[in-house]
Amino acid sequence: MPWFVWLLAAAALGAAEFFTLTLVFGLLAGAALVAAVVAGVGIGILGQLVAFGAAAAAGLVLVRPVALRYMAQQPLTREGVDALIGKRAEVMQEVTATHGLIKLSGEEWSARALDESLVIPVGALVDVMEIEGATAIVYPRELLP
Repeated sequence: MPWFVWLLAAAALGAAEFFTLTLVFGLLAGAALVAAVVAGVGIGILGQLVAFGAAAAAGLVLVRPVALRYMAQQPLTREGVDALIGKRAEVMQEVTATHGLIKLSGEEWSARALDESLVIPVGALVDVMEIEGATAIVYPRELLP
């Protein structure tokens, strides 16, 4: 019953992947399933080990890097305040390094200038560079490179 041992190993490796989320143990669990199938067909222990090693190597060398790149990509849609970064706004009250007011996406937001030496006049167009709490950090549109 070597196929049963491989199934137990696959289950243990799958559980380890569940707790670590490294993509290593999950790929090894898949390799153990391949070895279980090979054992179920009746191939000896050497064939099972070769199948396990080949499936593990293929998973770790081919599948894992692709999966990690996919997981590291930024989401296509931004939500919440992240969606406001990069938007254009109009200055409603002079913006300095410490205070100001802008109209952003139809709402009034407190704002401050990204460059502490800037004073942005009323009516100027600015770009939102980041959001800190309920304050938009802005930079004048005409000064952008």
